[in-house]
Amino acid sequence: MPWRATVSLSVFIRTGSLHETPARLNGISHVVEHMAFKGTATRDCQRINLDAERLGAEVNAHTDKDHTAFHIEGLPQDLPAFVEMLADLVLNPSFPAEELERERGVIEQEFSEYDEDPVSQAFQLFDRACFGTLHPAGRPIIGTRANIKRFAREELLDYVQRQYTACNVVVAVAGPLGAAEFDTGFVPRVAAAFGAMPPGTPNLIEPPAWLGGMKTRRMAGSGQCQLVLGYAAPALAADDAHLPHVLAAALLGEGMSSPLLDEIRERRGLAYHAGCAADILPHSGQFVIDAATAPEQAVELLEAVHALLRQLAEAPALDATALERARRQLTMRALRALEQPARRMENAALDLFSFGHLREPQAWLDRLQAVSAAEVRAVFARMHQGGGADGGQPAALALAGSVPAKVRERAAALFVDAAA
Repeated sequence: MPWRATVSLSVFIRTGSLHETPARLNGISHVVEHMAFKGTATRDCQRINLDAERLGAEVNAHTDKDHTAFHIEGLPQDLPAFVEMLADLVLNPSFPAEELERERGVIEQEFSEYDEDPVSQAFQLFDRACFGTLHPAGRPIIGTRANIKRFAREELLDYVQRQYTACNVVVAVAGPLGAAEFDTGFVPRVAAAFGAMPPGTPNLIEPPAWLGGMKTRRMAGSGQCQLVLGYAAPALAADDAHLPHVLAAALLGEGMSSPLLDEIRERRGLAYHAGCAADILPHSGQFVIDAATAPEQAVELLEAVHALLRQLAEAPALDATALERARRQLTMRALRALEQPARRMENAALDLFSFGHLREPQAWLDRLQAVSAAEVRAVFARMHQGGGADGGQPAALALAGSVPAKVRERAAALFVDAAA
């Protein structure tokens, strides 16, 4: 990326909430990510912050379902220091006991924010409806309060020793590096910094079974009803079998001219937010529709969404203009991601974790162009038929916030009981 004036460095570890088995470990990846910044063998918390900020750099991290990542962004001439700093965080966390006690309080505040947010609650309930709680896919990334209170320093150290191994780590850089500088400078430096990691074995995930059904949570004081509705989609695979679902999601709910937003928001004013996406992971996939509305409009919203899905499923053919609009929007999104350092590094890391090599963006775009209208229509047909004889899987539905009894009853009748 020669046009960039700064450089970004990320370390991705193939471990996240999906790897937290048994259930008593739920939340440990997130705690480890927090605690990595609280001290290493050679740096305390204040030194970590100072070493980054004196170089003008920004350092951060995140925990996801399938990975944990540490990031730093700054001036290109400081890249050697950035490699050393992230290696220190990943390889040498000391997890000071007194810092762990303080960090429990910080994470408790995160819990409070999630507990008060209907959107967060609805998506957590949705995952539980999809996969249950016996599989990590149905559990929240943040974990449980009981686990966070119980985790001891030794558990964190054991988890890092087991999960943070060489075959589960990708180091990615994006910035104005030439090929020679990358090969003769960056690669040897990374090898020296991370070379002592034990090789390990890949952190694998057992694919979850799709369950479906409805979960609700009534939240006192909430003035909105948050809906998350979804269906099973294919997992990430080399043949991109999930692409019809990705294209179907874009057709239904990408942009203000899409049927979902045009009908639900623009024409009928039933929601101030509505969206649709295909969430594709290495272990599973979800076709997700979400919307937020006033409680008194929730039944009408549910009926409108059901009618849209039925129309798309029963139409003799999909609208060619709408399909081309969706295809172009996905193309634009993919090309724009190539210009964004964070997206490009994360996509590269997930390619290496999933396939062992980087995939060519053009090959993905070619496969997107090859998806037929019939394949996309079949996606809507399977969703509308639910758990019918064609092998369709039942809907998963979550409602959170202000959820009147009549809303729960109508939601069940439209999307859950109808598929039984």
